Amino acid sequence: MWFWSEDSGEYEIFKQYERALVAIGVNFSLDGVQTALEGCTYGLEDALRRTIEYILWLQEQEREVFPNAILIRALQEQWKPVAWRDEYMELPLLQSAGQRWWNAAVSKWGYDVRNRLVADVFYDNGQEFIQFTNGKEILVETAWHWEWERLLEYAL
Repeated sequence: MWFWSEDSGEYEIFKQYERALVAIGVNFSLDGVQTALEGCTYGLEDALRRTIEYILWLQEQEREVFPNAILIRALQEQWKPVAWRDEYMELPLLQSAGQRWWNAAVSKWGYDVRNRLVADVFYDNGQEFIQFTNGKEILVETAWHWEWERLLEYAL
Protein backbone atom coordinates (compact mmCIF):
# COMPACT_ATOMS: atom_id res chain seq x y z
CA MET A 1 0.00 0.00 0.00
CA TRP A 2 2.71 2.47 0.82
CA PHE A 3 3.49 5.02 -1.80
CA TRP A 4 5.11 7.39 0.74
CA SER A 5 8.53 6.70 2.19
CA GLU A 6 8.54 6.35 5.96
CA ASP A 7 10.64 9.49 6.34
CA SER A 8 8.30 11.68 4.26
CA GLY A 9 6.10 14.39 5.70
CA GLU A 10 2.98 12.77 4.24
CA TYR A 11 3.69 9.46 5.98
CA GLU A 12 4.27 11.26 9.29
CA ILE A 13 0.98 13.17 8.95
CA PHE A 14 -0.89 10.02 7.93
CA LYS A 15 0.41 8.08 10.95
CA GLN A 16 -0.90 10.79 13.32
CA TYR A 17 -4.47 10.20 12.17
CA GLU A 18 -4.43 6.57 11.01
CA ARG A 19 -5.68 4.97 14.23
CA ALA A 20 -8.48 7.49 14.70
CA LEU A 21 -9.64 6.98 11.11
CA VAL A 22 -9.57 3.20 11.48
CA ALA A 23 -11.52 3.50 14.74
CA ILE A 24 -14.32 5.36 12.92
CA GLY A 25 -14.46 2.84 10.10
CA VAL A 26 -12.00 3.83 7.36
CA ASN A 27 -10.55 0.81 5.57
CA PHE A 28 -7.11 1.72 4.21
CA SER A 29 -6.82 -1.54 2.30
CA LEU A 30 -9.56 -0.50 -0.18
CA ASP A 31 -8.28 0.48 -3.63
CA GLY A 32 -10.38 3.65 -3.76
CA VAL A 33 -9.02 4.88 -0.44
CA GLN A 34 -5.44 4.09 -1.46
CA THR A 35 -5.88 5.84 -4.82
CA ALA A 36 -7.30 8.94 -3.14
CA LEU A 37 -4.43 9.02 -0.64
CA GLU A 38 -1.87 8.58 -3.39
CA GLY A 39 -3.49 11.34 -5.43
CA CYS A 40 -3.54 13.81 -2.56
CA THR A 41 -0.54 16.02 -3.25
CA TYR A 42 -1.68 18.96 -1.13
CA GLY A 43 -3.72 19.47 2.04
CA LEU A 44 -3.45 15.93 3.43
CA GLU A 45 -3.68 16.91 7.09
CA ASP A 46 -6.61 19.25 6.46
CA ALA A 47 -8.51 16.50 4.62
CA LEU A 48 -7.84 13.93 7.37
CA ARG A 49 -8.91 16.36 10.08
CA ARG A 50 -12.07 17.35 8.20
CA THR A 51 -12.94 13.69 7.69
CA ILE A 52 -12.73 13.03 11.43
CA GLU A 53 -14.57 16.22 12.28
CA TYR A 54 -17.39 15.53 9.81
CA ILE A 55 -17.83 11.89 10.85
CA LEU A 56 -18.01 12.91 14.52
CA TRP A 57 -20.69 15.45 13.61
CA LEU A 58 -22.66 12.89 11.58
CA GLN A 59 -22.53 10.43 14.48
CA GLU A 60 -23.65 13.13 16.90
CA GLN A 61 -26.61 13.84 14.60
CA GLU A 62 -27.31 10.07 14.48
CA ARG A 63 -26.97 10.05 10.72
CA GLU A 64 -25.64 7.31 8.52
CA VAL A 65 -21.88 7.41 8.03
CA PHE A 66 -19.86 6.15 5.06
CA PRO A 67 -16.29 6.69 6.31
CA ASN A 68 -14.44 5.51 3.19
CA ALA A 69 -16.52 7.65 0.84
CA ILE A 70 -16.15 10.67 3.12
CA LEU A 71 -12.37 10.30 3.26
CA ILE A 72 -12.12 9.87 -0.52
CA ARG A 73 -14.15 13.04 -1.15
CA ALA A 74 -12.20 14.98 1.47
CA LEU A 75 -8.92 14.03 -0.18
CA GLN A 76 -10.10 14.60 -3.75
CA GLU A 77 -11.83 17.90 -3.00
CA GLN A 78 -9.21 19.10 -0.50
CA TRP A 79 -11.67 19.70 2.32
CA LYS A 80 -10.58 22.05 5.10
CA PRO A 81 -11.47 21.63 8.78
CA VAL A 82 -14.34 23.78 10.01
CA ALA A 83 -13.95 23.61 13.79
CA TRP A 84 -11.04 21.23 14.46
CA ARG A 85 -9.96 20.71 18.06
CA ASP A 86 -6.87 18.69 18.98
CA GLU A 87 -8.88 17.20 21.86
CA TYR A 88 -10.80 15.12 19.31
CA MET A 89 -7.83 12.75 19.13
CA GLU A 90 -8.29 11.93 22.84
CA LEU A 91 -11.92 10.83 22.49
CA PRO A 92 -12.44 7.14 23.36
CA LEU A 93 -14.46 6.81 20.15
CA LEU A 94 -11.32 7.61 18.14
CA GLN A 95 -9.10 5.13 19.93
CA SER A 96 -8.30 1.91 18.19
CA ALA A 97 -8.77 -1.43 19.93
CA GLY A 98 -5.00 -1.47 20.38
CA GLN A 99 -4.97 1.90 22.11
CA ARG A 100 -7.78 0.77 24.40
CA TRP A 101 -5.83 -2.45 25.15
CA TRP A 102 -2.65 -0.41 25.81
CA ASN A 103 -4.55 1.72 28.36
CA ALA A 104 -6.24 -1.31 29.94
CA ALA A 105 -2.87 -3.06 30.33
CA VAL A 106 -1.84 -0.34 32.77
CA SER A 107 -4.79 -1.06 35.03
CA LYS A 108 -4.13 -4.82 34.89
CA TRP A 109 -0.31 -4.95 34.95
CA GLY A 110 0.83 -1.45 35.93
CA TYR A 111 2.97 0.96 33.90
CA ASP A 112 6.31 -0.68 34.61
CA VAL A 113 5.26 -4.20 33.62
CA ARG A 114 3.38 -3.03 30.51
CA ASN A 115 6.25 -0.85 29.36
CA ARG A 116 8.77 -3.63 29.99
CA LEU A 117 6.76 -6.29 28.12
CA VAL A 118 5.14 -4.41 25.21
CA ALA A 119 7.42 -3.29 22.39
CA ASP A 120 4.74 -1.91 20.05
CA VAL A 121 1.11 -1.87 19.00
CA PHE A 122 0.96 -1.66 15.20
CA TYR A 123 -1.11 -2.20 12.06
CA ASP A 124 -0.28 -4.71 9.36
CA ASN A 125 -2.59 -5.42 6.43
CA GLY A 126 -5.57 -3.86 8.16
CA GLN A 127 -5.13 -5.75 11.44
CA GLU A 128 -3.77 -4.44 14.71
CA PHE A 129 -1.09 -6.40 16.56
CA ILE A 130 0.74 -6.25 19.86
CA GLN A 131 4.44 -6.98 19.70
CA PHE A 132 6.05 -8.06 22.94
CA THR A 133 9.68 -7.54 23.88
CA ASN A 134 10.19 -11.33 23.84
CA GLY A 135 9.61 -11.24 20.06
CA LYS A 136 6.10 -12.73 20.13
CA GLU A 137 3.14 -11.04 18.49
CA ILE A 138 -0.60 -11.38 18.94
CA LEU A 139 -3.66 -9.87 17.29
CA VAL A 140 -5.21 -7.20 19.50
CA GLU A 141 -8.56 -8.91 19.00
CA THR A 142 -7.13 -12.17 20.38
CA ALA A 143 -5.50 -10.36 23.30
CA TRP A 144 -8.89 -8.98 24.33
CA HIS A 145 -10.32 -12.54 24.40
CA TRP A 146 -7.51 -14.02 26.49
CA GLU A 147 -7.41 -13.63 30.24
CA TRP A 148 -4.83 -11.11 31.43
CA GLU A 149 -2.87 -13.81 33.30
CA ARG A 150 -2.60 -15.96 30.17
CA LEU A 151 -1.47 -12.94 28.16
CA LEU A 152 1.12 -12.09 30.81
CA GLU A 153 2.55 -15.61 30.59
CA TYR A 154 2.67 -15.31 26.78
CA ALA A 155 4.48 -11.98 27.03
CA LEU A 156 7.02 -13.37 29.49
